[in-house]
Amino acid sequence: MSLFKARDWWACTLGEGEEFDQGCLCVGDVDNSGTGYDKIVVGSFMGMLRIFSPHPAKPADLTEADAQLMEVQLHEPIIQVELGKFVSCSDLLHLAVLHPRKLSVYAVSGTSGNVEHGDQYQLRLVYEHNLQRTACNMTFGPFGGVSGHHFICIQSMDGMLMFFEQESFGFGRFLPGFLLPGPLSYCIRTDSFITVSSARQVECYRYETLAVATDAESRQDPDQQSKSSGKRLAAEWTLVLGEEALEICIPNTSPVMSSIFVLGERNLFCLKDNGQIRFMKKLEFNPSCFLPYASVSEGSTNVLMCNHNSMLLVYQDATLKWAAQLSCVPVTVRVANFLELRGLVVTLSADGRLHCSYMGTDPSFFTAPKVEAREVNYEEVDSEMKRLQKVIREATKTQDILPRAETEEELSLTTVVSSQLDQVSCAVIAEMSGVPVPSVSVKVKIASRTAVLSPKLTVCVQPPLAVTQDQFVLDSMGSGCELELSFSVFLNGLYPPADLSGDMAVSYSSATGIPRVCQCRFVLPLRLVCRPCSPIKSGKYKITMDTNKPPINLSDVFPDFSEKSENNDSSALGFQLITGSKVIVLASKTSQRYRIQSESFEDMWLVANELVQRFDRHFSALGVSDFRSSFSGPLPLPEYFEAVDQHFELRVNAQKYQDLLSERAVQFRAIQRRLLTRFKDKTPGPLQNLDTLMEGTYRQVLALADAAADTRERLVQAFVRLQSSTHLLILLLSLWQGLNSQQTHILEATLLPLLQDTPQLGWEESVDAAVSHLLKTCLSRSPKDQAISLSSGPFTLPKDTSRLKKHITLLCDRLAKGGRLSLSAEANVPTPLMMPVGCESIPEPIVELEEEAALQQDSAKFIKKKQPSKRGKSKPDSSKESSKEKKEKDSGKDSTKETKKDSGKEKEPKVSSKESKRESKDASKESSKDKEKTKVSRKASLKAKEKKSDAGDG
Repeated sequence: MSLFKARDWWACTLGEGEEFDQGCLCVGDVDNSGTGYDKIVVGSFMGMLRIFSPHPAKPADLTEADAQLMEVQLHEPIIQVELGKFVSCSDLLHLAVLHPRKLSVYAVSGTSGNVEHGDQYQLRLVYEHNLQRTACNMTFGPFGGVSGHHFICIQSMDGMLMFFEQESFGFGRFLPGFLLPGPLSYCIRTDSFITVSSARQVECYRYETLAVATDAESRQDPDQQSKSSGKRLAAEWTLVLGEEALEICIPNTSPVMSSIFVLGERNLFCLKDNGQIRFMKKLEFNPSCFLPYASVSEGSTNVLMCNHNSMLLVYQDATLKWAAQLSCVPVTVRVANFLELRGLVVTLSADGRLHCSYMGTDPSFFTAPKVEAREVNYEEVDSEMKRLQKVIREATKTQDILPRAETEEELSLTTVVSSQLDQVSCAVIAEMSGVPVPSVSVKVKIASRTAVLSPKLTVCVQPPLAVTQDQFVLDSMGSGCELELSFSVFLNGLYPPADLSGDMAVSYSSATGIPRVCQCRFVLPLRLVCRPCSPIKSGKYKITMDTNKPPINLSDVFPDFSEKSENNDSSALGFQLITGSKVIVLASKTSQRYRIQSESFEDMWLVANELVQRFDRHFSALGVSDFRSSFSGPLPLPEYFEAVDQHFELRVNAQKYQDLLSERAVQFRAIQRRLLTRFKDKTPGPLQNLDTLMEGTYRQVLALADAAADTRERLVQAFVRLQSSTHLLILLLSLWQGLNSQQTHILEATLLPLLQDTPQLGWEESVDAAVSHLLKTCLSRSPKDQAISLSSGPFTLPKDTSRLKKHITLLCDRLAKGGRLSLSAEANVPTPLMMPVGCESIPEPIVELEEEAALQQDSAKFIKKKQPSKRGKSKPDSSKESSKEKKEKDSGKDSTKETKKDSGKEKEPKVSSKESKRESKDASKESSKDKEKTKVSRKASLKAKEKKSDAGDG
């Protein structure tokens, strides 16, 4: 909103219900009066042509009808009006009117009146051209360098440029690669036409090139066009804009260099006449029209620009000089000179509001009344200042990337999940394994605090869960409106889900047009995917959880599963997954432990997570604040790695099927080409069993396609099972080390970076990169070992999962040794933690020692190249280093047997600081010695050291 407003000098409303566009306005001396003052010519889509000679209304005048010189109803819609020298035998200005199927040139003449009715104006048709194609727009100019006359170029809707040399038709040419018409303008200095194609690029065509190109009698393909007479039409230069163009204007301000102004949807481009960008201005609004004109400053151009916020902006090149508020949104703007004022801005809106305005300011004679002086209460001012400074400190305390949400949202979203299953299930699959599939209803309440426009609700659940309706298109809501919706969620796959939570989001626009999103999360009940069953005492996979409170009755924690249980044993509960195995929860009667067991490792995740959450809610309801669950047993990494291997094997098989399918498809197309060549041959010959080969290849393609589709479906199921296993591992890690919510979120983002698998990016390479990042940053052994720069190459499918398994094992071990998961740099020093009773740390794999040994070898090579040691004095030091390396290699082989050897290895004697200084001095003095002598000295020292050690052993 500008502080200044454009002042109306003259205004008029044209008709009722008429529509106008960019080309419907032009200004000039249409009647050739010779006074130097302009008239306004307006044409509408209703075929109404009007001519105005505006002047300011006097206070005594009640009407402005005398400003309208002429109003003529034509039979066809008016697309564009232009003034130029369009008649061959006259140098006067004539009016060209473009209709969809006709071009008419008129002469406007005025006769002085002898009576009080005033002057009379007449519109006389000079000539017209009937068009064979529907016109879009036109431009005019002295094409080919003619003087004293103007030719007309019309662009049709199908991409043909039709040239009219005044009363006669010249030629027509089709633009190459045409799809939709764009703005068109003529550059006098280079004698070329500038347009913007549907490929969103500026194209320049010289008039000479268009004249000698192929005739456009019919639209032809580029290959056919090159075979006919004439040259193939090609652009002189092109420039990619990347957005649609609204208008092109080429002001004739300098004879040396022409500037081409292109108004885009979000940018203003100024180009040189050779296609180079002179400058570009990014706009923060939606422009509607513009007009470049000559500036007072030499070498610059002024631009009048109107936008959809009813603003009139004045730019000098790319600098904003003035802004004024208009009363409407213009579709075209011009500058005209009238009787009493020169340089008025003429604007025309789409609904026919014609304004002549100027950008001056009217003086205001309002004087603010004097206020009574009052004494200043310094104590109140001081307290207010302190309060405001406190607000500023709190606001600037945390520098968030995204702005904070408002305290009162424009839209509130509330969900209520029904505690009971639906009486009539909405599931698509009625039964699975002889068990009916239930569904549960979710009610959504949407309340608007202010007016919201075009709200749309989207619901998302993780597969194999599905909803009855995932999208709701709603009507606009006013202030204080409430709306309730409902949908049902059910199981729609033959495998259990990995997550029982769902997300919903409402996207809408505020009253000011700003797009916003309101999100909400809901959790589905466990009864949706499993039912109670009789517990069994055996299970292949077992997990034991500890608590710090006495054991409780499981029926109190799971009342919805204990009602239909077949036995009344409160220390055991059975859960039968609809599409999985049985999961049993056992409570110890003597200790504070609970056991979860099942025949499937991943199926225990949903029950274990529900057990932990219900324990927390149960003890919170009892007022117990120090309740804590823990896990003391060894981590089930071998069981978890089985799920990883299954998923990886299916990924490899899917890639193999995809490669085989590609090969068979290439073979099938090659056989088709051979057969087509044989059939087209005029002399028939034997097919040489190509038909049999084609049929066999076709069967192979079908079989491989079915196998690939089946593998892809199995891969989706394996990925969901892998997600369940990963969730279970994260839960056990958080209970094992007592991780807080922030550390658990980091662990989830590391081990579950993807919501779904894709052939381009899979789970294995993503998790390997994330775990390696943690091991090199926050979980490094010490701050000195942290990687300064982390290199990330392209993610590809690994050869196997051994590296991933070792990194996950090392991650668990670092957490067991006190490592903290944090994204900040100061929290990377490990802190000692008390290990649970009966829990041992996981030994680090040999690959870590091998990596450190490789780093030591690389550093030894670097020292060897940069600082060659002296042959005489470096023997004892080199022998010590070689014996130390030998001991490290021997100890590295047996590092997995006992952890005591690692500590013993760290206590090996090191070279003293004095010896190292003396060695560095000797090395710097003898830096010109041979590398071969250094190698010989190292070998000799190694042999001397071995003999010395043998003698000591003897």
